[in-house]
Amino acid sequence: MHDLAFFREHLDAMEQMARNRGVTLDLAAFREIDAQRRSIITSTERLKAERNKANEEIARSKKAGQYASAILARMKQVSEEVKQSDERITQLDEKLRAFLLMVPNIPHSSVPVGKGTEGNIEVRRWGAPPKFDFTPQPHWEIGERNGILNLEAGVKMAAARFAVYMGLGARLERSIANFFLDLHTGAHGYTEVLPPFIVNTASLTGVGQLPKFAAEMFHLEGTDLWLTPTSEVELTSLHRDDTLDADSLPRRLCAWTACFRSEAGAAGKDTRGIKRQHQFQKVEMFKFTRPEQSYDELESLVLDAEDVLQKLGLHYRVLQLCTGDMGFASAKTYDIEVWLPSSQEFMEISSCSNCEAFQARRAGIRFKPKGGKSEFLHTLNGSGLAVGRTWIAIVENYQQADGSVIIPEVLRPYMGTDRIAPRS
Repeated sequence: MHDLAFFREHLDAMEQMARNRGVTLDLAAFREIDAQRRSIITSTERLKAERNKANEEIARSKKAGQYASAILARMKQVSEEVKQSDERITQLDEKLRAFLLMVPNIPHSSVPVGKGTEGNIEVRRWGAPPKFDFTPQPHWEIGERNGILNLEAGVKMAAARFAVYMGLGARLERSIANFFLDLHTGAHGYTEVLPPFIVNTASLTGVGQLPKFAAEMFHLEGTDLWLTPTSEVELTSLHRDDTLDADSLPRRLCAWTACFRSEAGAAGKDTRGIKRQHQFQKVEMFKFTRPEQSYDELESLVLDAEDVLQKLGLHYRVLQLCTGDMGFASAKTYDIEVWLPSSQEFMEISSCSNCEAFQARRAGIRFKPKGGKSEFLHTLNGSGLAVGRTWIAIVENYQQADGSVIIPEVLRPYMGTDRIAPRS
């Protein structure tokens, strides 16, 4: 969320930002509401000054034994006008706040301008695609053949875009998550958090999910609660309305949660298998930092996500997203995409973003240096990684001609086996 004074003073820059992001801002409506508000504030201040002066005259009249009936009548009228003006100012404040809540973050100067995915820039690649002497199969066929993934049961229990993992498939999902958490807490310096999977409206508003993305989430009817779309929501809200000690920053947190999205991709696109699900598991990395730290911390955040893929031996690439493809709250984002042999293409598996002070301002999170004034800190988030998509990548990249799936070496202590054999 943007500071009102800053937004008002940089309308040309905000207009350019909107064009670069490919969004529409009704700045004419903003100017009209803002002008009304400021005009009413000015007239209200005059009325309050008149009332203060009249109160002094009334006090003098009473002291002199005089009854200032005309002044008292006027002050009654003024008080009513002030009350109405204050109510109108409150209404306009809410309109301005509602407007500002829908304005995306300003991209960092290093972000390339572009309309969509075609404007993204490849930063680097690691590894190489595996070579097969057979036609590699998609994960849903491998999962069904090996008895480790049951999509029909997910539909029976819930609906389309839900899945049931079976046997070693379920253990693989659990092993992946445990490996992620152990790596991030043991080697990368993150503190593990296990938060609720249900969050309130204030938490979602603080990160920028509400009000803009309400249609993409599951709301619990009759309550102020929602199923979490990502644990970025909970980790941000861990310090909502707090002021942190500057010396305690950066703070690095990670959390495993189930995540829930009601609009998981366009109909007919990526709906086979488990690539786009209404429920999926993810390990999130999150940082609270001082402003001068945040871009160095973004680069290290990306390296932490890459380290996971390197230890799993999975071919991937890193992209810097352009203005038209970044998330609403982000000032700069890197996506990491892993290779899928069955489709001969890359699939997003992590998104790492610096939101600068955008979320902190919405959520009221500040830091205070010793002897200095408090200010809004910066927040960063990144998938470390999406568990289900890692499951896909492992099953597809490590499939064998005999139908089995080799388990990456780093996961074998968690799995208790070195391969998943096909059903006999």
